[in-house]
Amino acid sequence: MDVGMDLTLDCRNAVVLGEFWKTALGYVDEPPPAPFATRDEWLMSLGEPVGSDEDGVWLRSPDGTGPRLSILKVPEPKTVKNRLHIDIRVPGHGTHTERWSRVQAEAQRLQTAGATILETFDEHHVVMADPEGNEFCVAPGPRS
Repeated sequence: MDVGMDLTLDCRNAVVLGEFWKTALGYVDEPPPAPFATRDEWLMSLGEPVGSDEDGVWLRSPDGTGPRLSILKVPEPKTVKNRLHIDIRVPGHGTHTERWSRVQAEAQRLQTAGATILETFDEHHVVMADPEGNEFCVAPGPRS
């Protein structure tokens, strides 16, 4: 059995959140499943109601190797801390100072893209929130 994994984020504004996560992860829009030309065609084939372009965004890594990310509009607001969060990893090679500098630079880049810094931990990682409050971390990756 070949099992894969996708991640799904519920949100209020899929377009805004989709743009943020494309910037954060370097992801691109995922095309609709073959052989369909549009997501609406795919939904209709499943007997599902056709939604608006603002109801969902589907993203993937450019080379298709990372987990796909679905961002879906839901009516209820986020009310508690995420039980699962994304870790964004910067290159982990070099000295402690070099790794921490890359973490800080990435946190600043994501802050410019709309994220908020929530907490910094001992020059190791930064806890952030995306534009809708979903927590994620920026940390160094494995040393190579």
